[in-house]
Amino acid sequence: MESRGTTLESTKRIFITFASNATPTRRGNPRMNTDAFTNHESNVRRYGRSFPTVFTKALGATIWDETGKPHIDFVVGSGALNYGHNNPTIMAPAIEYLVGDNIILSLDMYTAAKRDFIEVFVDSILKPRGLSYKIQFPGPTGTNANEAALALARKYTGRSSVMAFTNAFHGMSLGSLAVSGSASTKELGGVARHDVIRVPYDSYPNQTFDSAGYIDCVLGDPGSGIEKPAAIILETIQAEGGMNVASAAWLSEIQRICRKHGVVLIVDDIQAGAGRTGNFFSFEFAKIEPDIVCLSKSLSGSGSPLSIVLIRPDIDVWNPGEHSGTFRGNNLAFVTAEAMCKMWSDAQFTADVERTAVNVQKHLDRLVAKFPTCIEQKRGRGLMAGLKFRSQAVVTRVHDVAFENGLLIESSGPDRDVIKVLPPITITDEELDHGIAILDHALQEQANGH
Repeated sequence: MESRGTTLESTKRIFITFASNATPTRRGNPRMNTDAFTNHESNVRRYGRSFPTVFTKALGATIWDETGKPHIDFVVGSGALNYGHNNPTIMAPAIEYLVGDNIILSLDMYTAAKRDFIEVFVDSILKPRGLSYKIQFPGPTGTNANEAALALARKYTGRSSVMAFTNAFHGMSLGSLAVSGSASTKELGGVARHDVIRVPYDSYPNQTFDSAGYIDCVLGDPGSGIEKPAAIILETIQAEGGMNVASAAWLSEIQRICRKHGVVLIVDDIQAGAGRTGNFFSFEFAKIEPDIVCLSKSLSGSGSPLSIVLIRPDIDVWNPGEHSGTFRGNNLAFVTAEAMCKMWSDAQFTADVERTAVNVQKHLDRLVAKFPTCIEQKRGRGLMAGLKFRSQAVVTRVHDVAFENGLLIESSGPDRDVIKVLPPITITDEELDHGIAILDHALQEQANGH
């Protein structure tokens, strides 16, 4: 019988052969039929309006539409495809798993795929970083993870309120919406935002305000009128909030404050984690150890939905079955997540990610210097980057021109005036250079007044 390793190598060869032929042939009629979407899909659709074409195939940082036109992808599933489309190292084990009559859905039962993922995650991700967490599988999406984290913090402390930050975004379910900062999400749930204390993020509203000192003060002052919360939940980089970055000093101080006042520190690492900033966790640079960490988006490495909550062991006070969800056991995602985690044990891979992060930052520094009339500043950190523009109108035009020329980008921030630059962390130098050249062209056209 052929060994699993040999089978896997054969599968990889098949996959790579398929991938090399992935570019679709141009069809005779370049006009694509979008009637099914416009006639039958809800008005809530968003990305289809931003990119009015029909996509068919993708590999790495490139995605092709029905006419065969390639696009460099700087959106990557809003950060859910950090390792690129159809990464063969990640997808080959999935193909092998699918053809083997293996378990796909398992609730929270024990399976071999789940065991393998847990062991590799602990050995490749947690132990090398000196971290020790229990792992909860709350459901398939990031907002499932945040809801579970908030519920657990409230159960553990016996307190009901949560402290959350200006310009935060934590998901689209009611609890996650409540702790999000954007005014546009306020009425989406149809309910008021109870039990949430809104506080200023790092450098909000300006560099001179000490938001951490303010939080420490109000939590320690019985006359502040602010009750002690169960948790403080934060993103180290507020992607949807406009690529606002928390400093290492501020994060360290927030952790100190949480420990001083007996408050659970939750880091929402759903978009910034799983390698996006250049490290696996976005908080590593600050040398902090959150009480709870939420991961999703690129955790599976493949776009298959998977989320986990990492819990400091003494905080894991759940009773069996107290928190549930049908799709906690996505075994195909366990398989791809295992393959992704193993990549972080490869010194060449981590070196390449660090080098790519440096290149992205250099490219953006050059654009800021070249187009001062369009761009106000560079934002973000590592491969989670953005450009703050001087007006939302400029962003709209740059977005449209970039798309016309084969680059996918999206905007963020309360005024939608920040362009997010989220290439795959595995992007090739050629793809990165090509994508930046398209963005440069779109900026040049705007700077010239076209």
